[in-house]
Amino acid sequence: MIQRKQTLFLLLAVCAMAMCFMFPIASFTAKAPLGVPVSGELNLIAKENPSLMNDILNGEAVTMGQKDYIKVWPLTVLTLLSALVALVSMFLFKNRVTQMRIVAVAFLLGVIDIFLIFIWAVDAYIDKVTVPMACTDINVHYGLGTWCPIVAVVLLFLAQRAIKKDEEKVRAADRLR
Repeated sequence: MIQRKQTLFLLLAVCAMAMCFMFPIASFTAKAPLGVPVSGELNLIAKENPSLMNDILNGEAVTMGQKDYIKVWPLTVLTLLSALVALVSMFLFKNRVTQMRIVAVAFLLGVIDIFLIFIWAVDAYIDKVTVPMACTDINVHYGLGTWCPIVAVVLLFLAQRAIKKDEEKVRAADRLR
């Protein structure tokens, strides 16, 4: 039935993945050679560069966009795919074995998403932005968009366990008949 606790876990996991699109994955601050502060953030949906040249020429704080520096489409696709797979699995409550398999696929996609965030995206973004400008004192701050996939993976794991327990109850009841 759809009003089971695993459905709540799956719905919360979908909401956590959706929150990744609303909040930045990471932000950084650095100093350019002339002492100009440089800041930027990495989002799943790329934002445009503000007036970069005017900021540098005026000696004001530089805010870097990510449009020209990194393409985050693999992260965006993985996050969206993981959320869609979890959403589809909510409605497969009549076939628990298939539901368990689909939740396992969503779990795997979530783990790959987390791996790409921590290993590839943040480092590549900071390298592409700060190395050409010869920035120093780089401080990275992981945003809520980084931690939401971790929460979603934990919720998918809990949903998997709840589905498995339901399946075991049904099989035990069938043995008694």
